Parts: sequence; C-alpha cells; structure tokens
Amino acid sequence: MTPDQLAQLVLLAYAAIAVGLVLLSVRRCRDGWRVWLLYFVNRLFVAFIFHWRANGRCPYPESSGAIILSNHRSPLDPMLAWMNSHLRSEEPARSIRVIGYLMAREYYEQPGLVGWIGRAMQSIPVDRNGRDIGPTREAIRRLERGDLIGIFPEGGINMGEGLREANPGIAFLALKAGVPVIPVYIHGAPQGESMTEPFYTPSRVRVIYGTPIDLSPWQGQRKSQELLQILTDALMRKLADLGGVRYTPSVNETK
Repeated sequence: MTPDQLAQLVLLAYAAIAVGLVLLSVRRCRDGWRVWLLYFVNRLFVAFIFHWRANGRCPYPESSGAIILSNHRSPLDPMLAWMNSHLRSEEPARSIRVIGYLMAREYYEQPGLVGWIGRAMQSIPVDRNGRDIGPTREAIRRLERGDLIGIFPEGGINMGEGLREANPGIAFLALKAGVPVIPVYIHGAPQGESMTEPFYTPSRVRVIYGTPIDLSPWQGQRKSQELLQILTDALMRKLADLGGVRYTPSVNETK
C-alpha cells in the first residue's frame, strides 16, 4: 500500500467515525432529526454571532417537566435560552431537550422558515386575543407528560428597561401541572426595527440561570386570582433579581 492510499484510508476511517457519531447523536435526540439539526445550527450560529456566555451549567431537568421563565427583548430569545441545554447539571445528561414555546399563531402558521422552525420546535400556537383556552390545556398536558415549556410572561417583546407586569397564567400552569419554574435572564439580546434585523446584528449575550422555584407548598390551595397574581409577582421579582433590573408589580400587589 502506497503512502497516498494509506492517507486516503485513514481519511475514510475518520469520515466513517464522524458519520457514525452524528447518526448516534441523531438517534439519541428523542424529538427527531429536525430538532437535532436546529440545535446544532443554533449552537454554531449563536456562539459565533452573539458571543453567548452563561453563569454556569444549564439547570433544565433531564426528563421531568418544567417551565422556563424568561425576559423577552428580542425574537432570538428562544434560541438564546435553548443554547447549550444539553450540558445540564445532572450527570450524565447529554441529550437534547426541546423547549416548546407559546408562539403567536400568525408566526406558527406562516409559510417558510419561521413557521417551519416553530413547528419543528413543537411550539404551541396562541391567538393574541387570549380567548382560546386550548393552548393552556395543551401546555398543561405537555408539562404533565414531562416536557419543557417556555414562556415570556410579559406578553411580547419589551423594548424598555426592567420587566413589565406579567400575566398570572404562569403561576396557574405551574400549580396545575405541579412543575418547577426555572428563571432565565437574557442580557444583551440584539434588537432591531424589524423581526429579521436582530438575526444579523452582532452582540454579546450573557444568559443567567436561576435555581428552580418550587410552588408545591401552594398547590393544594384554591387558585384564586389574588393568589395567582401574588405568586406571579414573586416569580417575576426572582427573574428581575437575576438580571439586576426593576420589576413593575401588578396594581393588586401595591394596594
């Protein structure tokens, strides 16, 4: 065998090993090849363009349900909160877990890349009028099944400073499904005049993970509007503390 033939054989062996590792990784992704592909494209894109950093290992659970509670300043926030979620604090956690975000129906049903990503990420379409309780039921069903659900409780992108008043639905979901809430504050997410501009605007992003918050002590109580608002405000203060920003509480809390 000539040196050139030996070199080609070694390269083929390396290629076969690489393909085998990729196929093994795809098989371990329980949410399918589309999620696997999006996740690794996301890791490369976010790391290169946005210089993503975090304060520690990702605290998302390995197999049980949880709510990921985040501030919302950019259309890129779901990607930033998902980054490196396979490197969790539980060992030997290395599997990819999708975060199903509540997503405006007009984007979910939009033809093209945005809609495809939303459906591949198992997002839950939500009507902006808030009259349909179907998305809430679907979120509870998934949480009880052991899925991760992502929520931006401010209701939309917040271009201002601090955190706005949150919808008490976050506390209702956590109590109803009996799952913890994990606050995640995102600093430095790119913004822009359009939905697409942030995707090509370089920035330096820092994600701050908080410890999971257990609401089980209140699970047996009547889910009154007052209790839900008190718990929601408490969750939002935890999120604000992570980011070192101010939270504007509900009117009910200040009375």
